[in-house]
Order: sequence, then C-alpha cells, then structure tokens
Amino acid sequence: MDATIYHNPKCSTSRKTLQALRDAGIEPTVVKYLDEPYTREQLVQLFADAGLTPSEAVRKREALYKELDLASATDDQILDAMVSHPILVERPIVVTDKGTRIPRPFEKLDEIL
Repeated sequence: MDATIYHNPKCSTSRKTLQALRDAGIEPTVVKYLDEPYTREQLVQLFADAGLTPSEAVRKREALYKELDLASATDDQILDAMVSHPILVERPIVVTDKGTRIPRPFEKLDEIL
C-alpha cells in the first residue's frame, strides 16, 4: 500500500502515527510540512479528501490561532493563515489508497489502513 504522512517530528501523535504505519508494514513517503510547506491547492484537496473544512482542521490550541484571531475567521482566511503558517494545520495528515485522514482520535488511522 502506498501512503504519505505529512509529518511533524516534534509532535508525539505524528511520531506515533508514523510508527503505526511502519508497524503495519507500510513505509510511507514522509513529508515534513514545516520544511516543505503546503500550497493552498494542496490543503484544499487534502481537506476535501478527508471530508473536513479548514476550520475543522486548524490547530485551535496553537498560540498563533489566538494571535491571528482565527476563531472569527472565514475558511478562506484560515486557509491563507495555514499556508503562511503551516504549524496551524492539525497533524498528521495521512493519505493512503483508501483515503485521507487526520488520525485524531488515533483510531481514525484504521479507517484507511
């Protein structure tokens, strides 16, 4: 199975997800999105594939979320903020042949393995 993980090595959930993929016998393509930022089009497609809106996929606990007042922002404004500040994107995003998920809760990963 082909898989891609949009990964932040500093995030324990992202590390746990990467390990779960490897434990399942899958060696995913690892995209360190803080080093290779998302494009707007890429985020739109990933969220559509996952069945999420930008407001559902933003990290609300990130300090920058409050600083940029994203609680009152539109989805377009949130997307712009995510492109400028990829730390705002909930992580990790996993893409397999079976779909795209942000495994939060972690069990969502099973849906695409």
